Amino acid sequence: MIAHIKQTGETCIARFERHLNHSVEEAWSWLTENEKLAQWFPELQVGDLREGGFMQFDMGNGTFEKLEITEFGKFSVLEFAWWEDSVRFELHPLADGCDLILVEKINNITDHTPKDLAGWHVCLDVIGALLDGRAIDRTEEWKKWYERYVQAIKRIK
Repeated sequence: MIAHIKQTGETCIARFERHLNHSVEEAWSWLTENEKLAQWFPELQVGDLREGGFMQFDMGNGTFEKLEITEFGKFSVLEFAWWEDSVRFELHPLADGCDLILVEKINNITDHTPKDLAGWHVCLDVIGALLDGRAIDRTEEWKKWYERYVQAIKRIK
């Protein structure tokens, strides 16, 4: 299912929800351990895992961008700057696993926005698959979701 996207004043909020049949501790490890993080988002690394710490993004040219962690709660919240925007992961424990929620606050919608949204969508699907011991063809999945996010962004512009 596509993310719920809404315009709130100057900001666009994209909310992705996934139910995982795994504990918050297991899901958390895929968000915060670099060896696991690299399997679903190779450019992103944990630098200093605490509020006021940072995530690190490999720009692919030998440089890294530090993205400040703005909110941190072990096993529950990891929010960090995404350049001018922000990305927030939340984990909520349930009897049969947990809910993983990703909220991206987008301050300026651009032609790149649907690409990012499709990317986050596929990243969450990959996390779920990895937890279940499965693999996903990211490229094919991304193409499918990209078109849906292009249409979704057109509807809110």
